[in-house]
Amino acid sequence: MKPVANLRDYYQRLRAHFGHQHWWPGDTPFEVCVGAILTQNTAWSNVEKAIANLKRARALSPCALHRLSECQIAALIRPSGYFNIKARRLKAFIEFLFAEYGGSVTRMRREQLTPLREKLLSVNGIGPETADSILLYALGKPIFVVDAYTRRVLVRHRLIKPSATYDEIQKLFHSSFRLHPSSLFNDFHAQFVAVGKICCKSRVALCENCPLEPLLSLLNTAKGRIGNK
Repeated sequence: MKPVANLRDYYQRLRAHFGHQHWWPGDTPFEVCVGAILTQNTAWSNVEKAIANLKRARALSPCALHRLSECQIAALIRPSGYFNIKARRLKAFIEFLFAEYGGSVTRMRREQLTPLREKLLSVNGIGPETADSILLYALGKPIFVVDAYTRRVLVRHRLIKPSATYDEIQKLFHSSFRLHPSSLFNDFHAQFVAVGKICCKSRVALCENCPLEPLLSLLNTAKGRIGNK
């Protein structure tokens, strides 16, 4: 299905309404990497508490986490939920960082996007969304992060099918923005989070207050014209 409005229209309307989102919250690229793992299946407010614990314990660095055991890490990140699982995943990421890049996020950033993404996806507990969050937000790589908010909006606007895969949705963005600086993908993803939390909620769509409502109306009008032919 060819969309009536393109994704550039979506970004422009969201940006005009919400303003630049200045994502991802984090003082350092490594903190962003840790946050990307801790935010799996939990609210960001819980991640902030876990990160605050790590900072108080002076444990928010590759070397510090490398020295800690999984049990010690789990105790510090308990507010993030599923803390034993996430401690294991954090430890796996740290081992990967040291094995491949000597514990340096700067060295990791020098790796080309495609091989680095493949390496990240091989780390236990890191799936496409987490890997791409690290690539985009921590390392400044030009890749779009697909999450539940993005999928929800695109499905409701009939720009994708409910069965669309992560890769299919990501390709839609990459093909729509062939020259896609990381700064654009960074803010665009954050805009979907904003509209998903405020307007396009999981249980109810508050379309009357949504900056994307005109695009949805345009789509519905076009569908009506097609159906009347």
